[in-house]
Amino acid sequence: MNIKVVRGNPTPEELAAALAVVRARAAAEASVPPGAPRDRDAWSDPARIASHRLPQPGPTSWTRTYWPG
Repeated sequence: MNIKVVRGNPTPEELAAALAVVRARAAAEASVPPGAPRDRDAWSDPARIASHRLPQPGPTSWTRTYWPG
């Protein structure tokens, strides 16, 4: 694993903290067996929005149709 600083001048402590986060994330990804279903983030789950009642049609209904990606 190679990490390159392209801008700025981080301290050794800042680099160590960033590397710890990257390694922890890589270890978490590696621990999931290949082909296993991955958990969806609750924020991006469309069921979170679809579970609410749909807005009633009307002249201002377009303001309530935002669907976060």
